[in-house]
Amino acid sequence: MSAKTAVLLMNVGSPDKPTVPAVRKYLTEFLNDERVIDLPYLLRKFLVNVIIIPARAKNSTKLYRQLWTKKGSPLIYISDELKHKLQDEMGDDYEVFMGMRYGNPGYKAALADIKKKGFDKIILLPLFPHHAMSTTETSLVAAQKEIKKLGIKSEVFEVGQFYHDPKFIDAFAERIQQYKLQDFDHIIFSYHGLPNRHLEKCHPGIKVENCSCHKTMPEHGNLCYRATVYETSRLLAAQLNLQPEQYSVGFQSRLSKNWLTPFTDELLGELLEKGKKKILIAAPSFVTDCLETTLELGVEYGEEFLEKGGEKLQLVDSLNTEKSWVETLACLVRKSIS
Repeated sequence: MSAKTAVLLMNVGSPDKPTVPAVRKYLTEFLNDERVIDLPYLLRKFLVNVIIIPARAKNSTKLYRQLWTKKGSPLIYISDELKHKLQDEMGDDYEVFMGMRYGNPGYKAALADIKKKGFDKIILLPLFPHHAMSTTETSLVAAQKEIKKLGIKSEVFEVGQFYHDPKFIDAFAERIQQYKLQDFDHIIFSYHGLPNRHLEKCHPGIKVENCSCHKTMPEHGNLCYRATVYETSRLLAAQLNLQPEQYSVGFQSRLSKNWLTPFTDELLGELLEKGKKKILIAAPSFVTDCLETTLELGVEYGEEFLEKGGEKLQLVDSLNTEKSWVETLACLVRKSIS
């Protein structure tokens, strides 16, 4: 057994290539996860494999082709760079691994390597600031299941959500402050959307539309995605000295109208109607730039905003491999076993 501690960073993942077969394979693994689409088994299988994937595979491939670089998928190569920078930050007492929940490099291969090398301790760290059953929860459950399957006897620690961690807030605020806030009419904090039913599973009996978490953190809000993203927004606004009227919270990447609102694209239209033509948009639920930030916000929403009469929609780069983010992760790792 090694005296070192293994650190497994986890993210969602990406297709291996920007081709229809590769994208179809990725979407099949991703969307068939019962924590991503939480419908009864047969209904989920029919909806995902007969309706959603055939309808989305070609269009999603086009988007990935736009996103792809000479290095490959940004989510993958940025994550790999982050792994190496965190390794440098942590020193010889730790060994850092990266494993995607879906696709390659996968978490199963990373855990097999961890078992082979032998460690006293393993720290699982999903790279999602806000808890959701379709991100943090599915990553931790899958990793723990594989650890049990492989017969790994190391002591295992989990790092959960870090939406209100002071270093995380500082790091994202620092990223936003790279732009002159006074040059913009308004700021939007845009978060990945979720079905309302996912949230209501966190607090049975409390409907999303009846919850006051957009104003203050309720007692039942710690594991509620909506409550935590609003809390992140308030903390960022305080750090940036923003008044309530200077910023808004929106949700993107929706699949139906029964997802979290307001929708970011519709919010942009409403701001235009109020004469807000220069918008700065940040996405604090994403720590690595990917299709949802670079293309959805930066390109698709940006083009639509300009077509409707806007003058500028500026996307803030995510934390990616920023030094402050690497230092934040190092602190989260050390705190998890202290």
